[in-house]
Amino acid sequence: MSAARQPATQNTIIQPISADMDAVNDVIRRQLYSEVPLVNQIAEYIISAGGKRIRPVLVLLMANAHGYRGTHHHDLAAVVEFIHTATLLHDDVVDESSLRRGRKTANALFGNAASVLVGDFVYSRAFQMMVNVGNMRVMQILADATNVIAEGEVLQLLNMHDPDVTEERYLQVIRSKTAKLFEAATQLGALIAGASDPVIDAAAEYGRSLGTAFQLIDDVLDYSGNASDIGKNVGDDLREGKPTLPLIYLMQHGTPGQRELVRACIETGDEQHFDEILSAITGSGALDYTRREAEKNAQQAANAIQGLPAGDFKDSLLQLCAFAVDRNH
Repeated sequence: MSAARQPATQNTIIQPISADMDAVNDVIRRQLYSEVPLVNQIAEYIISAGGKRIRPVLVLLMANAHGYRGTHHHDLAAVVEFIHTATLLHDDVVDESSLRRGRKTANALFGNAASVLVGDFVYSRAFQMMVNVGNMRVMQILADATNVIAEGEVLQLLNMHDPDVTEERYLQVIRSKTAKLFEAATQLGALIAGASDPVIDAAAEYGRSLGTAFQLIDDVLDYSGNASDIGKNVGDDLREGKPTLPLIYLMQHGTPGQRELVRACIETGDEQHFDEILSAITGSGALDYTRREAEKNAQQAANAIQGLPAGDFKDSLLQLCAFAVDRNH
C-alpha cells in the first residue's frame, strides 16, 4: 500500500474528479427540489452541511479508473449520497442525536416527524433516479444495499445496551450498516464502466473493506477525537449504549472492575463515568487494537485494486485507504 501511505487530504483525493463533483452537486440540488417548502428547507439544511461525500467520490473514482465516459456516474453518485442522507436523517432520530457535522441535527431543529418523513422523500427520490439510469443490475445492487442497510440498523438496535455483544456481532453491524453502501458505490462505478464480473467483485471488496476501516476509525474518534473536529459530541456512542469495538475489547481484556463499569455504563447509557471509561480504554490498548483492525481493512482495500491501471484515479483510491485511517474527523 505504498501509494496509500503518502500523506493524503480530501482535496488532493478528489482533485482528479473535481469537475465530476461539481456536476454531482448540481444533480443533488436539482433532484432534491420539492413543491413542499419544508422538504426543501430540510433537504437544503442537510446538503449544505457538507460532509466528506466519500460515497459519491467512490462512484466517480471507480468509474473513471475503469475508463467510463458518460454522465450516468453523476446520477448514481447522487443516488448513493441520497441513500446515505436518508439513513442519517433516520439514524439521528433513532439515536436522539443533537449534533452532526458540527451543527444541530435536523431532528433537533425541525423535529422527529419532519426528519423521518423527509428522509422517506430522499429515499424515494433516489429510487426514481436509479430507474432513469435504465440498468436492471444497477437497481438490483442499490435495492439489495438499502435492504441490508435496514437490516444493519435493526441489528444495531438489538445490540444497544447489550454489554455481551461480541466482536463478530459488532462487525456484522458495520458491514451491513456502513460498509454495504461503500461496497455498492464501488460496484456501481465499475459496473457502468463495463467491467467484467471479477473486476466488479474486486471493486466491491475495495468498498467493503474501506467502509469497515472508516467505521472503525469513527469508533476510535468517539473516544479520542475533538468535538469540533469530528462534528459530533465525543462520547455519543457510550451515551447511546452502543457497544463499539473499543468497549468490546475492554470488556474482553480489562480488569474485573473495569468490565463491571463498562457493563453498567452500556446498560444504562451512563456518560457520567466517561473520563474513567476513556482512561481504561486508553490504558488497555483498545484504541490501538481498533486502529490496527482499521489498518488491516484499509490494506485489504488497497490490495483489491492492485490490478487497476496506473493513473490519477487509482492513486486517489489508494490515498483514500490512507485517509480512512489517518484522519481526525
